[in-house]
Amino acid sequence: MSVFKARRVIDQIRGRSYEETLMILDLIPYRASYPILKMVFSAAANASHNMGLNKTDFFISKAEVNGGSIVKKLRPRAKGRSYSIKRPTCRITIVLKDKSK
Repeated sequence: MSVFKARRVIDQIRGRSYEETLMILDLIPYRASYPILKMVFSAAANASHNMGLNKTDFFISKAEVNGGSIVKKLRPRAKGRSYSIKRPTCRITIVLKDKSK
């Protein structure tokens, strides 16, 4: 997805608690919300498994979206010509911290 579409969703969840973030991402009407929901869920699962912390105490301390590589494709057109398609990608970083610490 493009950087602008992902940033629109990430700006809504930055600084919020884990449970509130899941509720917002579940109800927000953008297509970018589902992949970001999966990333937040995965980040919380990793943090609770590796550190042994409770998921209800997490909050999103840092969330940023940076531009990734551009996927270039060719689309066939009439008379043997082709048009290029440039599909942007993005890199999403989500950092969770514990409230109790």
